[in-house]
Amino acid sequence: QVQLVESGGGSVQSGGSLKLTCAASGNPYSSYCMGWFRQAPGKESEAVAAISSDGRTSYANSVKGRFTISQDNPRNTLWLQMNTLEPEDSANYYCAAAWPGPCTVEVGRLINSPYRGQGTQVIVSP
Repeated sequence: QVQLVESGGGSVQSGGSLKLTCAASGNPYSSYCMGWFRQAPGKESEAVAAISSDGRTSYANSVKGRFTISQDNPRNTLWLQMNTLEPEDSANYYCAAAWPGPCTVEVGRLINSPYRGQGTQVIVSP
């Protein structure tokens, strides 16, 4: 079992920045794919960033160039730096960890993983 706890959400004006933090613990997950996905009311979940155990990153086109995912060693903490936020970024953001395998935002493994946090809300006002 992997436990994930997010923090750092909040309200910000368009163009502002937020940094989300995910504290990870539990069964060995050092080789897992880890990342963030978001879900806005009435919309499907969207994986926004993923990072592999060796540090390779993947981003959704909607956030590329604005969001940066990072992790410490030994992956106790995962971060998502979000810059130039837009109202369309408003959503609940979830930290997730998926079993070892392809680690990109396209494969949907983060969204479908049973290992996720409780979410942190991000609200971006115009």
